[in-house]
Amino acid sequence: MSEAAYDLVVIGAGPGGYVCAIRAAQLGLKVACVEKRETLGGTCLNVGCIPSKALLQASEKYEEASHGLAAFGVKVGKVELDLKAMMGHKDKTVKSNVDGIAFLFKKNKVDWIKGAGRIAGAGKVEVALNAGGTQGLAAKAIVIATGSDVVSLPSLKIDEKKIVSSTGALALSEVPKSMVLVGGGVIGLEMGSVWQRLGAKVTVVEFLDRIMPGMDGEVSKQMQRILTKQGMAFKLSTKVTAAKVGPKGVSLTLEPAAGGAAETLDTDIVLVAVGRRPYTDGLGLKESGVAMDEKGRVAVDGHYQTNVPGIYAIGDAIAGPMLAHKAEDEGTAVAEILAGQHGHVNYDAIPSVVYTWPECSSVGKTEEQLKAEGVEYRVGKFPFTANGRARAMNATDGFVKILADKATDRVLGVHMVGPAVGELIAELALAIEFGASSEDIARTCHAHPTLTEAVREAALAVDGRPIHI
Repeated sequence: MSEAAYDLVVIGAGPGGYVCAIRAAQLGLKVACVEKRETLGGTCLNVGCIPSKALLQASEKYEEASHGLAAFGVKVGKVELDLKAMMGHKDKTVKSNVDGIAFLFKKNKVDWIKGAGRIAGAGKVEVALNAGGTQGLAAKAIVIATGSDVVSLPSLKIDEKKIVSSTGALALSEVPKSMVLVGGGVIGLEMGSVWQRLGAKVTVVEFLDRIMPGMDGEVSKQMQRILTKQGMAFKLSTKVTAAKVGPKGVSLTLEPAAGGAAETLDTDIVLVAVGRRPYTDGLGLKESGVAMDEKGRVAVDGHYQTNVPGIYAIGDAIAGPMLAHKAEDEGTAVAEILAGQHGHVNYDAIPSVVYTWPECSSVGKTEEQLKAEGVEYRVGKFPFTANGRARAMNATDGFVKILADKATDRVLGVHMVGPAVGELIAELALAIEFGASSEDIARTCHAHPTLTEAVREAALAVDGRPIHI
């Protein structure tokens, strides 16, 4: 087995891994990235963030053409769905993104080792090459960036035909008449929104008593009301205990989460979206002595190093929100630390976005978290119904809510439902990163007429002085 030497070997080429590899190469390190897929970008670019957003955007266009344009004085004839072309748009979007990463690897002289990597001890990686054979890599540092995999349920065996994961939900060959989402979190609601717009009757089955359990409670309630108005049905505090697959679909047995009488729900397609788990199988972690935490994640210190010197981990493989941009920031931080710099991630300033329509976004603490921590705070809210640009867009559902420390006025958390709030949240992440107060935001001039004025008005409302409500 031949062996090549590197300053850094990254295992996994998702957002965390490829960013880590590129940044380290920019800083002068000799870098290899091990990836077993035939394309770079990991779950996110291939079967996650990017293709789902392509379908979300396309289905929003279809929905608008079908039901929304007349209100603007735009008359259209019969709107028809070309699902094959829509899937082609998705595939083209994916290809342009993954090809872009391959170009960046070449540009930055990162070696892509195509195969499955396994740690064979400190400073040693063995790669089972896709082309056959084995490649040995010697490395001063190894970064585990292997991402996560779908969590399955014993009662729901995923076959990617009738019972699908998010991967299967991205590639259905026809629009189902009905779909059940098992799990009311981000992935389920986004994919459910796609197929509902295209004609499916969507029902959400959620074990907890609310959807989007990680979001601010007020956001969850508002979004359930909006999605119900759009046509989604919800069965909360409910669990799936059995599933029977037949030639025409799936028959689910449901029970109250607390126990009780069972009921049956028949559907064409079941999407299992109950979360993800760190992908650490076959990496040789146990054999190398790498410690794991109680949830099967790689345990790391404040510099992302494991208990084995020279072995690091980032992204979904370690604790924290399973977000691509969180992994990217950690990848950058590790690369800079390895290059002798001071890489750092502020976990209080990591935004989260749900790409339904309207969108949801948040950064910082929720009201529930602040109450649990005993922090006194003030609330400023502003509805999009009072925003001129939102009115012009016929997109007035939702609000901006800013939570600020009662004593210092420092912004502690921001939560939004509304048009394009996935973009608006960046201003608030920056505010938290720089320790801004709500007054700082309120005294910053925002262009008119824009959706961002709702942010300024919410900041003014913290002090009880909004202008437009």
